Amino acid sequence: MFRGDTPLVSERDTGRVLELAADGSTREIGTVAGVRHGGEGGLLGLAVDDDQLYAYSTGDEGNRIQRFPLNGEPGELELGRPETILDELASAGYHNGGRIAFGPDGMLYAGVGDAGQASAAQDLDSLSGKILRLAPDGSVPSDNPFPGSLVYSFGHRNVQGLVWSDDGTMFASEFGQNTWDELNVIEAGGNYGWPEVEGLAGEDDYVDPVQQWSPADASPSGITVVDDTVYIANLRGSVLRAVPVSQPDSFADYYSGTYGRLRAVAPAPDGSLWFITGNTNSQGTPRNGDDRIVRIDTAG
Repeated sequence: MFRGDTPLVSERDTGRVLELAADGSTREIGTVAGVRHGGEGGLLGLAVDDDQLYAYSTGDEGNRIQRFPLNGEPGELELGRPETILDELASAGYHNGGRIAFGPDGMLYAGVGDAGQASAAQDLDSLSGKILRLAPDGSVPSDNPFPGSLVYSFGHRNVQGLVWSDDGTMFASEFGQNTWDELNVIEAGGNYGWPEVEGLAGEDDYVDPVQQWSPADASPSGITVVDDTVYIANLRGSVLRAVPVSQPDSFADYYSGTYGRLRAVAPAPDGSLWFITGNTNSQGTPRNGDDRIVRIDTAG
């Protein structure tokens, strides 16, 4: 992710946040304290709003969202004192969610996994298995679909990516179980079916994904939009998938197996596209130089 022209990179297990210089060197700007890594837990997501950095991480009391002042100029950035804006989200060795992003409405959206308790995804009194919508200070926006609740959409298993196209359409990538992974268009108050259905159901009670595929083909992680194309970084399958916003049921795959597992993808200020590999954890096969950030001018 970028703060202005400065790339920022997080490390899941150490809790460190790094800034990346033009020569490829890194510098630590701070550490999110109290990060408890294990399984899929740790420092999971970052977002920037003005001079504040937001972090979703796993702590002793569950998952939490904190914000930190970003002090200084590029080359000497530092994290200030944290403020916790949401805590005690359910955590587990898997299905922690953790992707956060600011929408075009200035609100913070957070994908929260079901933490292994699938039934919680259909329970509107639980924040698990949901996409949440928060004001920047963590309060409930008055126009959320369920009055007094942070829940924006529900029936999710484990959302991995959040992004908006230029026309305001909200997309989310999601891990399925064994049958289908999904790309969804997110509607306020929508029920996306988990655990009652997985993938396309064709039932009026649930919002169907605009695209589904086998987890072995392209198990999704982070997503972004560039020039009316949704780009999906994929772990299993090891591909960068490109989905036209105007035809979200179609796709093309690039770099199949070239770089291994792809964890996140982001547009750079210079118009290029960056993605980061994820081969050095227990599920990947490290290659020389892993993990790395790859810069490309186009997805072709």
